[in-house]
Amino acid sequence: MKRIVVLGATGFVGSHVALELQNEECEMVLACRNAAHIHPKLKNNTIAQGDIRDRIYLENLFRDVDVVINAFSWTALYAHERESRELFFEPTIALIDAAIAAKVKRFINLSTASAANGNVANDANAQGTKRHFWPHLDNVIEIEEYLRHRANASFEVINLRCGLFVGEHYSLGLLPILLPRLKTHLVPLVEGGKTQMPLIGGEDIAQAFVKAAFAPSMPHTYEGINVLGTEVPTVREVLEFIHTQFGYPFPHFSVSFPIAHLFGHFMERLDPLMPFDPLVTRSIVHLLKNTGTDNQKAAELLGYTPTIHWKDAVGRQIREIEKRQKSPMKMVKDVQ
Repeated sequence: MKRIVVLGATGFVGSHVALELQNEECEMVLACRNAAHIHPKLKNNTIAQGDIRDRIYLENLFRDVDVVINAFSWTALYAHERESRELFFEPTIALIDAAIAAKVKRFINLSTASAANGNVANDANAQGTKRHFWPHLDNVIEIEEYLRHRANASFEVINLRCGLFVGEHYSLGLLPILLPRLKTHLVPLVEGGKTQMPLIGGEDIAQAFVKAAFAPSMPHTYEGINVLGTEVPTVREVLEFIHTQFGYPFPHFSVSFPIAHLFGHFMERLDPLMPFDPLVTRSIVHLLKNTGTDNQKAAELLGYTPTIHWKDAVGRQIREIEKRQKSPMKMVKDVQ
């Protein structure tokens, strides 16, 4: 029986993966910083509470483990280069090294479909393209490259580049950031909202990770795979749905990507003088660009078939947001 560790088990991806993994024949270990935040339906599983910056904790966590599912993340949507390095990049490199030392057979890594340029993004094995205006994304890309160079016949890596997360159990994400800003009536469409928004529900992300955990050997020791939802709507379609179904204002005007990028840069520069997060950042603008990705490789290698329609996932997330989010979400994730 496979022994599988789920890192970041209290987060959006980790909790969905763990819930799906309960249906499989395996020994599951839920790794988290604070066990009090474990989903109630997961309380009967083995829980390993600790700080992944603790070397002894990692050594014990990965002992006799077959598969590591890395859903650990610390996120910032702008600036915060030092924090991203110290709280995300360096701990992730350390846990990769610890997994290799413990002879973990397969490492499944959470990444983003926005890592590569649009013209090559559908090749999930293509090297990511750094955008120096978003330090956290650059760290995600560096972690991909580190995994690419450390992968070998004894340490197989599957790097899942997922679309934009939507659904229940949310933490930091595009919708919780976007909705309060729509209420200001100051957020524009970019390029008329014609670009695609590659949304994916939490249950579909979980399906992809679980299938990756049990899939046969990959064609390469490092295999990048894009993972999206059942269909890819345009930004306009998503905002129209949010407007008609939930009453959020629809943007009153449109700007080009270059103008949106400049405005985001201006708002970031003003940030030290403001008591609140920027209205728009260059990272948000970047997430609105086409990725040109699809699920073909995920279907071929993993047998992945998404089932959650984006409207269902968006609707469930908005209802959860309206119930529990009493103030605008910060664009930097707290350490829990």
